[in-house]
Amino acid sequence: MKQAAQMVIQMKFAPCSMSGGNTKNLSLTPPVGRLMLLTCAMLWGGSYPTAKVAMSAISVQWLMACRELAAALVMLLLFRKHIIPYLNRKIVVPTLAVGATYYFTMFFQMKGLTTIEPGRSSFLTASYCVIIPFTSWLLLHQKPTQRNIIAALICILGVGFISMNSGLGGLSLSFGDMLTLACAIIFSFNLVFLGKWAKDFDPIALTFVMFAFSGTAFLIGALFTEPSPTAAWLQPDILFCLVYLFFLATMLAQVMQNVGLKVVRPAQASIIMCTEGAFAVLFSVLFYGEKLTVTTVIGFILVFIAMVYSQLRLKHNVTVTPSGSNTPGSIAQ
Repeated sequence: MKQAAQMVIQMKFAPCSMSGGNTKNLSLTPPVGRLMLLTCAMLWGGSYPTAKVAMSAISVQWLMACRELAAALVMLLLFRKHIIPYLNRKIVVPTLAVGATYYFTMFFQMKGLTTIEPGRSSFLTASYCVIIPFTSWLLLHQKPTQRNIIAALICILGVGFISMNSGLGGLSLSFGDMLTLACAIIFSFNLVFLGKWAKDFDPIALTFVMFAFSGTAFLIGALFTEPSPTAAWLQPDILFCLVYLFFLATMLAQVMQNVGLKVVRPAQASIIMCTEGAFAVLFSVLFYGEKLTVTTVIGFILVFIAMVYSQLRLKHNVTVTPSGSNTPGSIAQ
């Protein structure tokens, strides 16, 4: 489970840690690194309302095809020495596993986001954090700890409060909610697969084939099932969203994460990255106009507590351990 947890810290819907860069020559202090990780979480949080706006003009599969194939191309150009040596028959099965699970993760998340609010989507997606130990139990036969079980129960309670759309008497999950929860479940499989094969392949190569496979699948799906690109893509607000998603939420955020992780302990990094959902709600309320109910806020708080508690080991002092549990740090968009 340790490898899976470490991959969660470095993957969060984005390329994993791109070691081999020149960050070791940068003179950074831990406070600066923490600020970079917080900025990274902020940028990823902002990607929820931004993607929601973008999908008002661009269909799901076209948007994801452009985003993932662009990311794969940039990775190949910058990190080909980490990628090309691993492009052989041995990586076929890992490619199918991580690529297919990532495709369905993003497809369900984006489809769900078209029908629910961005803040709601972010916290329902975040439930993958407490699902990972149980996915690891299923695939790797590593039993979850008592802490993992308690965190899962808290998370379920939180999802229950989020589903109360009309006060304490109205418990219901919309189709978009269910798609997003399905995304969280599939994403937990994706991360366990990544952790499983990280010891056999360069994580950069794994991330590249994941983006290349899923991006190609999105492109094929878009060509056969969705309308062709239109002039609506060129509207200023849509172009801004695309620039944000491609360059800020993907490239810049990833660089900040990779550099920040060089000087910040994984324990601290995982907690900082938990703030992604909070930023998603904040930006969704301020810039998208999302309305929050009391029960929804309680649900968000409970899910956040579950995310953090799943990473805490309480003894004499409170510490955070990335091994034996899950850490949400992005893993993005």
